[in-house]
Amino acid sequence: MTPWRWVPSLYFGEGLPYVVVMTLAVVLYKNLGVSNTEIALLTSWLYLPWVIKPLWGPLVDLLGTQRRWIVALQLTIGAALAGVALAVPAPGFLQSTLVIFWLMAFASATHDIAADGYYLLALPPGTQAAFVGVRSTCYRLAMIAGQGGLVYLAGRLQESLGAPALAWAWVFGLLAAVFIVLAAWHQWALPRPAGDQAMPRGPHFWRDFAAVFAAFFRKPEIGRILAFLLLYRFAEAQLLKLVTPFLLDPVSAGGLGLKTSEVGIAYGTVGVTALTLGGLLGGWVISKRGLKPLLWPLMLCMHIPNTVFVALALWQPSSLPLVSAAVALEQFGYGFGFTAYMVYLLMVAGGVDGQNQHKTAHYALCTGFMALGMMLPGMAAGWLQSQLGYLNFFIWACVATLPSFAAAALLRIPAGFGRQVD
Repeated sequence: MTPWRWVPSLYFGEGLPYVVVMTLAVVLYKNLGVSNTEIALLTSWLYLPWVIKPLWGPLVDLLGTQRRWIVALQLTIGAALAGVALAVPAPGFLQSTLVIFWLMAFASATHDIAADGYYLLALPPGTQAAFVGVRSTCYRLAMIAGQGGLVYLAGRLQESLGAPALAWAWVFGLLAAVFIVLAAWHQWALPRPAGDQAMPRGPHFWRDFAAVFAAFFRKPEIGRILAFLLLYRFAEAQLLKLVTPFLLDPVSAGGLGLKTSEVGIAYGTVGVTALTLGGLLGGWVISKRGLKPLLWPLMLCMHIPNTVFVALALWQPSSLPLVSAAVALEQFGYGFGFTAYMVYLLMVAGGVDGQNQHKTAHYALCTGFMALGMMLPGMAAGWLQSQLGYLNFFIWACVATLPSFAAAALLRIPAGFGRQVD
């Protein structure tokens, strides 16, 4: 069966719940009057499943086929989305929706494990490489659909219905239907590769499992590696939690006073498109010259555009095209610079020669530390903004880039790593 029948839909389905938990939840709570302090603290906790997912990754292999996990988890995510749709208009929505988002985050993180494992089992190596771009594009399309299309839809429904809670209930109801359809589609469309079998649990499974973790923490210069993984996005982790509240808050509160539908255009569509283009360009330039000579230029391109939000907070423009252009500039720089981080993760997980036999497990550990580096700084960002105001908070976000430069200065990257050999 052709991979075009299932790869695009599988990775679109992988991206959507992450966008829901990380972005739509922020917009939802802001529309419903939750404070910035609570939004940043509570939604940052939702990163935790992605932080600790390496702990239960092997269980996905032990307790069933990857295919079965994918379909079951998509049904679970659909049910969770339906639960959010019912909970949003009800009293006590904050507590009930947080519980559901928490469960959805665990289901989404587990779905990531199953989908990536299935991809490796269902396709031969040459086809895997050929569809890497398709995977990434469909994941980014899910971001545009979520941050752009669904936020825009929620804004327009609010304008027509006059009730934010009801508008978001319709949006989450639509998402629930999408995931039910995705589960039904994948039950039919996913092939059944011979290698997709539950692994028998050997007598030394847990000992071997622990040995994989131990091998990661015995890597040379592991302290420098962990510092870089945790600190590279120290500033961005704080900034990202407050961008949407800043765009939505009224001018009198220091924000830009955009409508929810306008945020869907500026941040969710124009911004994510620029982010994607920046990522593509970053990957291309690293493939031409390697990571070592480009690390610092890429870091500068990622961090300097944070000053865009200082300018926006200072002048508070009302022009949607101008705000969209400013957000696009920052997101392009972020996407461009973030490729350095992702290539470094590949080096840590695979080893300089790419021969690490535990590369899959070690890559999962790297992404866990990446999520931890986003979760911890983001938790305090809302409180910090409430104390400083938006302008001073964005100035702080520029200062907060310094730890990432300090961590990068300690790295040792071999010459030529990441450069594509012609």
